[in-house]
Amino acid sequence: MIIRDAVEEELSYIRELRLAAYEEHATKIPAAHFQALRKSILSDGDIQTGVERMVVESDGEIIGSVALFSPDIKAYDGLLEDELGYPELRMLAISPKARGKGIATLLISECIKRAKEKGFGEMGLHTADFMEDAIKLYEHLGFERLPQFDFEPANDGIIVKAFRIRF
Repeated sequence: MIIRDAVEEELSYIRELRLAAYEEHATKIPAAHFQALRKSILSDGDIQTGVERMVVESDGEIIGSVALFSPDIKAYDGLLEDELGYPELRMLAISPKARGKGIATLLISECIKRAKEKGFGEMGLHTADFMEDAIKLYEHLGFERLPQFDFEPANDGIIVKAFRIRF
C-alpha cells in the first residue's frame, strides 16, 4: 500500500469511492440529511487552493481517500461561527471491501504528519454519531471532543460534532 497525493484525473473516482463508503449510513439518518451529505461528498469543495487530497493505493487501485483543508478555508459553508485556526481533516473514505486493514489510520497519520510539517500543533475534524466506527477510531487515536464547535447543518436534530487532536 502506498499513500500519495491524488491527481486531478482521479477526482471523479474518488468521489464515487466516497459515496460507496458513506452509503451505509443512508438508512440511519433522514433521507433529506443523507441527500445533503451526498451532495457534500460529491461536491468539488476539495479542489480549492489549500486543500490536499490524498489516497491509499493497493495493487493499482485506490482504496481510501481523505482531504486536508487549510485553516484558511471555510470548510463548512459558514456553519461555524469561529475560525478554527488549524487544519481540518474531511471526507475520509475507505472502500467497503478494504475496511479493517488500518487504511483510515494511515490516512489520518499522513494528515497529522502534513499538518506538523506546516507548523501546526493540532488538527480537527467533524463527524456525526451515525458514524459510530469513525468516532471510535478518532477517540482511540487521541482526538478530543470540542462541543463548542458542533453545528446542526440540516435542522433535523443531527449534530455534527467537532474533534481535535494535539501533537
